[in-house]
Amino acid sequence: MELSSSIEWRKVLWILYKYSQFRTNLRLMSDIVIKVENLSKQYKLGDIGTGSISHDLNRWWHILRGKEDPYLKIGAENDRTAKASNEYVWALKDVEFEVKKGEVLGIIGRNGAGKSTLLKILSRTTSPTKGRIKIRGKVASLLEVGTGFHPELSGRDNIFLNGAILGMTKPEIKRKFEEIVDFSGVARYIDTPVKRYSSGMYVRLAFAVAAHLEPDILIVDEVLAVGDAEFQKKCLGKMKDVSQQEGRTILFVSHNMAAIQNLCSNGILIKNGKVAFKNTITEVIQHYNIDSSTLKTIPLVDRLDRSGNGYLKFSSFEFRKENGEKTDSFTCGENIKIILFCKNEKKIELRNVMVAIGIDDVYGNRVTHINNSLTNQIINKISEEKNTIEINISNLPLTPGKYEMTVFSEVNGEISDWIQNAISFFVEPGDYYKTGKLIPQGQGTFLLNYNFNFYNGFR
Repeated sequence: MELSSSIEWRKVLWILYKYSQFRTNLRLMSDIVIKVENLSKQYKLGDIGTGSISHDLNRWWHILRGKEDPYLKIGAENDRTAKASNEYVWALKDVEFEVKKGEVLGIIGRNGAGKSTLLKILSRTTSPTKGRIKIRGKVASLLEVGTGFHPELSGRDNIFLNGAILGMTKPEIKRKFEEIVDFSGVARYIDTPVKRYSSGMYVRLAFAVAAHLEPDILIVDEVLAVGDAEFQKKCLGKMKDVSQQEGRTILFVSHNMAAIQNLCSNGILIKNGKVAFKNTITEVIQHYNIDSSTLKTIPLVDRLDRSGNGYLKFSSFEFRKENGEKTDSFTCGENIKIILFCKNEKKIELRNVMVAIGIDDVYGNRVTHINNSLTNQIINKISEEKNTIEINISNLPLTPGKYEMTVFSEVNGEISDWIQNAISFFVEPGDYYKTGKLIPQGQGTFLLNYNFNFYNGFR
C-alpha cells in the first residue's frame, strides 16, 4: 500500500514538473516575435527572374513531377570580392535566428553581404526562395528613402496612407499627426507633394511616420545615413525610447559601428549571404573587425569590391617611416609616409586628378580626411601607365589603436576608383608631446597641440 502511494506521488510530481516545463517553454515562445528558419534567396546574375524560357520550362517540368527545383542545387556563394563562376548566386543561404520582444538587433556586414535582402524578405517586399519566417505583430519598414510614399501625394496624405497600410485607424493617426510632423521638422511643407522634397526631408518624414505609428517591429536600413548628424542623433534616441520604454522590437542595419554599439544589445554578422556569427553586439563588432582585417590580405589590384570607371586604379600601397623603413605600425607623433601605387591602364592623358583618403576608427567613425584638392596641391595631368602618389604626414596626431583607410580617386569630376576599408594600420603609444610620456590608449582619437597659461588672480 505504501509503495503504491509512493508511486502515485511520483506521478503527481512528474506531471507538475512537465507542466512547469510546458509553461516555461510557452512563455519563451511568446517572447519570440521573429523566427527565421533555413531562409535562402537565389538570384540569376544579369537578368530579371530566371532569365530564360528554357529555365522556366525546366522548373515547371520538375515541379509537375514532384521533384526539387533543379536550379536550387546550384549557385555560387555571395562573395563580391570574387569573380562570378556561376550564373546563379545565393544572396542568402540557410539563415537562421530568433528575435525576442523588445530586443534591438544589430545586423552588420560588408556591402553586398545580403543584409538588405534579408530585411526586404522580413518586410514582405520580396519572397524567399527557400525557408520560412514567422512574425508576430505589425511591421513598419524603412528600407530606402521614401519607402511606401506616393510621390504625387502631399506629406499629410502620405502620413495617413502609411498609417492605413500599417493597420492604424484614422482617429489613431490623427492623434499622432502633430507629433509626427513636429519630429520630422517639415511642417512648412506638409501640404506639398513629397516628390518635391529633398532626400533629407523624405527620410525625416518617412522615419517619423514609421516610428510614431506604433508598430510592434521596426525595421531600419542604412537609410538614416541620408539625414544630417543632428537628425541621426534624434532618430537613435527615438529608437532607444521605442525599445526600452515601449517594449517594441527593432532590427537595425548600419555601417556606423558607434551607432550600432550604442543602440543594440545583440547582433548578427552576415557574410557572403550566411550568418557568420551571432552574439552580444560587442562580440559581433569585434568579430567583424577581425574578419574585415582578413580582406586586407587581398592585394588592391585584385579587389573586386570597388567602384568607378577605372581610369586611375589603385594597385598597391606601402607605409614607410621617416627613414624609409616599411611598416604597418606607427607611434603617436611619428612622421610617416603613405605611398599609393596606381595605374593608368587605358594609357590616356588624365586631367584634374583628385586623390583622397578617409581614415576611420574600428567603429566606422570618420577620424580625418586627406584630399589633395583641399590643400590646392593640384594634379593637372597623368600620362604614364604606372604612377606613385606619396603623402607625408608630420607628427601623426592619432591615439593608439587600429585604423581603416578608404581610398578614392576622381578624374575630371568622375569617380575613377573607390575601395572602402582598403588598408588598415596600427598606431602604438608614442611620445607625441615630446615630454617623455607615452599617450595611453582609450583617450579619444585625435591629439591636439595646445598651451596652458597661468595667471595670478582673475584677468
